[in-house]
Amino acid sequence: MLHHLSLGVADIGRAASFYDAALAPLGYVRVWEDLRPGEADQAVGYGAPGGGDKLAIKHQPEGRHVPGPGFHLAFAAPDRQAVDRFHAAALSHGGSDNGKPGQRPHYGAHYYAAFAIDPDGHHVEAVFNQPE
Repeated sequence: MLHHLSLGVADIGRAASFYDAALAPLGYVRVWEDLRPGEADQAVGYGAPGGGDKLAIKHQPEGRHVPGPGFHLAFAAPDRQAVDRFHAAALSHGGSDNGKPGQRPHYGAHYYAAFAIDPDGHHVEAVFNQPE
């Protein structure tokens, strides 16, 4: 259904560093970038290697506008270990903990996830939802 999603960020360099690190364990990379220090409309796109972007971060220096309660972005992980590495990378690159890696049986019998908040306040999750 979705082609891609864009998030506004106050500091494009800080946000790109966060997403580079947090998405790498999940197999996602920068697929394009438009970085021009000091200029407006900078952005970075992330997706599967060799593909198009599914997530774009866009520089919004006038201030962040984080979606309200109930919004979060969940990324598919290839296995439970990738979920663990996502969480560790997110926390070591400016994110904050919003739920340590573990099973979430109230979401399903095989639902294994971790939750973080990026440096701009966006709620993100990595999830593996298959038998191990």
